[in-house]
Amino acid sequence: MLTYFQAMVIGAVQGFTELFPISSLGHSVLVAAWLGGRWGALPGQGGTDSAATYLAFVVALHVATAVALVIYYWRDWYAIAAGFVEMVRTRRLDTVPQRLAWLIVIATVPVAILGPLLEHPLHDVFAAPLCAAAFLTVNGVVLVVGEGLRRRNEPTLAEYGRRFALNQAGSRMRTATTLSLPQSDRRLAALDSRDAVGIGLAQAGALLTGFSRAGLTMVGGLWRGLEHEHAAKFAFLLATPAIFGAGIVDLPDLITPRAEVIWGPIIVGAVVSGVTSWLAVRYLERYFRTRTLLPFAAYCVIVGVVSIVRFG
Repeated sequence: MLTYFQAMVIGAVQGFTELFPISSLGHSVLVAAWLGGRWGALPGQGGTDSAATYLAFVVALHVATAVALVIYYWRDWYAIAAGFVEMVRTRRLDTVPQRLAWLIVIATVPVAILGPLLEHPLHDVFAAPLCAAAFLTVNGVVLVVGEGLRRRNEPTLAEYGRRFALNQAGSRMRTATTLSLPQSDRRLAALDSRDAVGIGLAQAGALLTGFSRAGLTMVGGLWRGLEHEHAAKFAFLLATPAIFGAGIVDLPDLITPRAEVIWGPIIVGAVVSGVTSWLAVRYLERYFRTRTLLPFAAYCVIVGVVSIVRFG
C-alpha cells in the first residue's frame, strides 16, 4: 500500500528529476530500492499487480509534470496552437509558430509509435534497481557525448539563415502569434524535419528505465547544433505532448479497482510533482543560459556506479 508520505517523497523526486537530465523513472526505482523495506517493494517487477499499480502512480506524476509545463509555457503553447491551426488551414510554414508546431508534431511521432508498444514490456523487464543503475550510468556517458557533438555540429550563422529565413512582412499571423514568441525561438524554427525526427528518436530512448527524456532530447538538440538554452526549451516543449500521450495510453491503469485503493496518495503525489516540476523548469531555463550538461553527467555516472555496486 502506497502511503501519503511515500507519495509525497516520490512525487517530489519525480517532479525534479523529470526535467533535470537525470531520469525520473530511474530515480523512482532507485530511491525506493535504496530506502528498502516497504519502499523497495513499491516498484514491483515482471508484470505483477504491484508493478502495474506503481506504474499507474508514476503515470499520474508524469501527467502532473506535463500540466506544470503547459502552465509555465502557456504563452508559447497559445502561439504554437494558433500556428498549428493556421498551418493546417493554409498548408504553409511561413512563421515561427507554424514551424514550431510542425517540428513538435514530427518529433513526437517516434515516441507516439514506440511508446504504446514498448513502454510496459520494457518497464517489466528493466524495473530492477540494477538495470536502472546501469542505464543511469550510460545516460551520464551520453550527456558527455552530447557536449562533444555540439562543439562539432554547431551550424554557422550563414547556414542558419539559409535553412530558415522568416519574412514577417505582411504576415497575418504577426500580431496573434509571431510577436508573442521570444526572438530566440527563431533558432528552434531553423531546425528541419530530419532534425526533428532525430531528436524525437533520441527522446524515445527514455522508454528504458534510467535514461532521461529531457537529457536525451537535449543531446539530440545539441547534436543538431542548438545552444543549451534552446535545446532545453525544445526538450520541455516536446516532453509535454509525449507525457500527455503516455497518460492517455495508460489511463486504464489509473482506473482499475486496484488503483482506486490509492487514489488519495496518487492525487497528493501528483500535486507535489506538479509544483516541483514548475520550480525545476524555472530553474533550468536560467541554468542552461550559461551552463552545460556536464555536472548532470557526472552525477549520473557517480550515482549509477555506486548503485551498481550496491545492487549488483
